[in-house]
Amino acid sequence: QVQLVESGGGLVQAGGSLRLSCAASVRPFSSYSMGWFRQAPGKEREFVASKAWTGARTYYADFVKGRFTISRDNAKNTVYLQMNSLKPEDTADYYCAADRGLDLRTTTPYYWGQGAQVTVSS
Repeated sequence: QVQLVESGGGLVQAGGSLRLSCAASVRPFSSYSMGWFRQAPGKEREFVASKAWTGARTYYADFVKGRFTISRDNAKNTVYLQMNSLKPEDTADYYCAADRGLDLRTTTPYYWGQGAQVTVSS
């Protein structure tokens, strides 16, 4: 059974940083595009960032460009989301996702994690 397990969420003050990790059991990991989505209370889930399995294509939502960085370590089967300059509006549950497609902005990923809560206080 495929599992995506997020970690690293928590409470941080505005302007602070957090790094989310997602350990994935999809195999081969290097053949899956990995991404992050988020869902704030009362809002729909939205795309945050993704990195294609080719390694060459990285996509970000406009609202995180310059603040968040997605990276992957194929040797550890893990994808990361480094979040800097956090804002209260970044408060949400963050979900890791995996799919064979190249662009997770336009594809609903097949596999999902259980979510990690991120709370940014003002």
